[in-house]
Amino acid sequence: MTQPTSAYLLERAWVDGAVRDDVLVEISDGRFTRVEVVRDFMTLSGVATPDNVMNPRLTGDSSTLPGLTIPGLRNDHSHAFHRALRGRTQRGRGTFWTWREQMYGVAARLTPDTYAALARATYREMVAAGCTSVSEFHYVHDPEPEMEAALRWAADEAGIRLTLLDTCYVSSGFGAPPQGVQERFSDGTAQRWAERVGDGPAAIHSVRAVPREQLHVFRGRAPLHVHLSEQVAENEACLAAYGVTPTRLLHEEGLLGPTTTVVHATHLTDDDVELLGSTRTNVCITPTTERDLADGIGPARRLHDAGCRISVGSDSHAVIDPFEELRGLEMDERLATQVRGHWSAAELLAIGTGNAIAVGEPADLVTIDTASPRTAGTGADENTAVFAATAADVVHVVAQGRVVHRRGDDEAVGRELDAAIRAVHEGAPWPAS
Repeated sequence: MTQPTSAYLLERAWVDGAVRDDVLVEISDGRFTRVEVVRDFMTLSGVATPDNVMNPRLTGDSSTLPGLTIPGLRNDHSHAFHRALRGRTQRGRGTFWTWREQMYGVAARLTPDTYAALARATYREMVAAGCTSVSEFHYVHDPEPEMEAALRWAADEAGIRLTLLDTCYVSSGFGAPPQGVQERFSDGTAQRWAERVGDGPAAIHSVRAVPREQLHVFRGRAPLHVHLSEQVAENEACLAAYGVTPTRLLHEEGLLGPTTTVVHATHLTDDDVELLGSTRTNVCITPTTERDLADGIGPARRLHDAGCRISVGSDSHAVIDPFEELRGLEMDERLATQVRGHWSAAELLAIGTGNAIAVGEPADLVTIDTASPRTAGTGADENTAVFAATAADVVHVVAQGRVVHRRGDDEAVGRELDAAIRAVHEGAPWPAS
């Protein structure tokens, strides 16, 4: 019999859409090879005993994980370098556009070395919060390929699964040339971008940043991500330039569908919602960023009911807490509608998790402390995970069978973040060509 690489007895776990007690999982080559509810400790081939004696027939790493274990959480939208803005851009008044100028200041100071260090620390913060996969919306290209390599190295070091979305950004707005630090983002044209990138995951920064006559380059690309209708001003400018909303523009260019993810989708018309739903386009909502930037509250439930798959992301990293993002879907709609109960905890947990705890799936496990000041007395079920827990309650993370976070690692992550962010802010500005 093939021996598993590792095994865990999960005190409580979210399996097949419900919380179950005493779940045995075995892992080999980064995937689950066995997932079984253990009914009788003493008679099941010595798998484990009540005093946590490990199964003598297992090899490698074997242990019991107390608490509530859920599948790994997915961060579907990230700009790693934005982590250097936390606590700075929130000061005083302003708009999305004034925030953007501060963001450009950070982008101007990035080097491959400082980008790598900041991304590694940011990804480690994600892992500590329970994220085992991330979609990185990467547009600070110059110098490339060093900047891309920095992100890949950082993700590997942190132990998070990376989808690198190489982003096309060739205009400062509806055909106008890039200005200042935006030159770091641009390949000149979408065609030159495509020649550099080749096949693979991709992103259009926005309909502002890629002119309509160049959008054909992206037909057939999968997966494809795009910022959509984050700001009312974007919609107004698109209507002025092309006579249609950004959603209608993407639809007319053949870019909506089940392999496309639109990010934000905050300011939509009824027609936009119908187009996104009928094409089964994915929608990533980023509640903590939209809240931080005063962007507005997107119609997540309406989009779901129309046929869209919903996901969440931490975007600008004003907060890195996937539980707060999921909770935000419900809480923000409560504020917008003055009605409770738009989403069940089970629905939100399904939105947030990237894979299931099931045979053949990537072996990603996130264990939550169910006796913390936040979670104690909440029932240790899916409602605990979604409506009570925070990133601070994550005590153990396994990504593709590898332990990537343990209780007590947070202090080291904090020190690494502090050093990486200081290095970015103290760096010299990028010399524009």
